[in-house]
Amino acid sequence: METVEAPVGGCAPTVLTDADSRTEILNRLRRAEGQLRGIQRMIEDGEPCLKIGQQFSAVRKALDSTYLRMTVCFMEQELESRLAPGEEQKADLSAMMKDMETLLARMG
Repeated sequence: METVEAPVGGCAPTVLTDADSRTEILNRLRRAEGQLRGIQRMIEDGEPCLKIGQQFSAVRKALDSTYLRMTVCFMEQELESRLAPGEEQKADLSAMMKDMETLLARMG
């Protein structure tokens, strides 16, 4: 796991190392980027503000869910590296993290 120098009195930040998670997050960001470009075109074309506002809302939700997904992936990665669970425990941990992600998304 890559790390950078830790701040005084703190933990060193880590990077998301799981390739599947990184790919998923990058794909979500690319979709959001496409939505933002669509909003730009709508503004350039003089679309009604209500339609543009709806698209802003959609892209905000997409970014919020991407941030949440990244956070859960990071938490799962950190827990696995510190606890070194067996295969059955990894499945339980993964299920618990998905439940946590669902609960946090509802709060958001």
